Amino acid sequence: MKITIKEVSKYLNQEVVIGAWLANKRSSGKIAFLQLRDGSGFMQGVVVKEEVGEELFARAKSLTQETSMYVTGIVKSDDRSPFGYELQVTNVEVIHESVDYPITPKAHGPEFLLDNRHLWLRSKRQHAVMKIRNEIIRATYEFFNQEGFVKVDPPILTGSAPEGTTELFATKYFDEDAFLSQSGQLYMEATAMALGKVFSFGPTFRAEKSKTRRHLIEFWMIEPEMAFYQHEDSLQVQEQYVSFIVQSVLKNCQLELNTLGRDLTKLEQIQAPFPRITYDEALKFLHDKGFDDIKWGDDLGAPHETAIAESYDKPVFITHYPTSLKPFYMQPDPEREEVVLCADLIAPEGYGEIIGGSERIHDLALMEQRIAEHGLSPEAYNWYLELRKYGSVPHSGFGLGLERTVAWISGVDHVRETIPFPRLLNRLYP
Repeated sequence: MKITIKEVSKYLNQEVVIGAWLANKRSSGKIAFLQLRDGSGFMQGVVVKEEVGEELFARAKSLTQETSMYVTGIVKSDDRSPFGYELQVTNVEVIHESVDYPITPKAHGPEFLLDNRHLWLRSKRQHAVMKIRNEIIRATYEFFNQEGFVKVDPPILTGSAPEGTTELFATKYFDEDAFLSQSGQLYMEATAMALGKVFSFGPTFRAEKSKTRRHLIEFWMIEPEMAFYQHEDSLQVQEQYVSFIVQSVLKNCQLELNTLGRDLTKLEQIQAPFPRITYDEALKFLHDKGFDDIKWGDDLGAPHETAIAESYDKPVFITHYPTSLKPFYMQPDPEREEVVLCADLIAPEGYGEIIGGSERIHDLALMEQRIAEHGLSPEAYNWYLELRKYGSVPHSGFGLGLERTVAWISGVDHVRETIPFPRLLNRLYP
């Protein structure tokens, strides 16, 4: 019976056939240990010379890294294995012999690995990160579906920018200028006025010349938008959502987290509610910590966010940023107009901002004023202004960056490992 490695627990003490690649091997005089992978998982196959005979044993010993094959064997429990099972091999049928596979078990530099990303994905570590990414995506759909949200797909090609035009990729749309989307938010606001609570999940593009471990040129965003939700309502959704995906990964990706050496106790603490501090309180904290160079009106950089996050064992909201630091669409605090009703959610352990969100301006006159102040074209944003003209309501939303969230939950150092084919500054291959 042909099965996958993921399914072997159902076939204890039965003979099965698994289509697999050879990840690695070692052998003694009488036993060969084959490290098998099939995409669903990793498993050890044991070939005993006395049981299989000279010919099959010699064939097993000669297998090269990443050779593809059908492996027949009997599933046995194995308490020594993190996986819990091994395969007593009875036959090996080679499909394709791999010769001179470039990524060997020795250490390689990051540029070499990125040049060979199409192959690097096969490694146990990268497999674990991709499985955790997949679980976060699966849990995202589960959370928003059970909370009554509708999935909506905003356009990727746009005629205007939600946050200005300095970091946009421009292209031609026949005779018009167009841009690759840096956020679907404005369109999500329109769909929220039609469907109540919506979320999108799609690619976004930032032409930002940054080389930090937190930045990608192309990344994926989850962007919910909610009609009749004010700032506080949105914060509650955010902390419930983040708690949900972390606990889902803990429940369903134990093997992958262990493969990565992740400290599970840090993730077990991620339960709503999350602590909150204002921008003003953040500045006072930073001044007390010796960050004397930052003053009111300055944006918080990575060192500042890390210093704040180190004081908490959960993600922390930093709220009420100065209006001057944030995009034109954010609702001012009615009690203090120089700050807006917004929040950035900072992940623990130095992973930085994973969510940015706010209550949106719902007053037409104020939105027109802000568009003028930011030098934006009223004509280009006419449809957006009409959302405030025909039955405007208070509404809020946020965006979660998938790759930073994957990096934090899986514990990897750089976001380049959290997406199958990273687009980085000066890297468009493979």
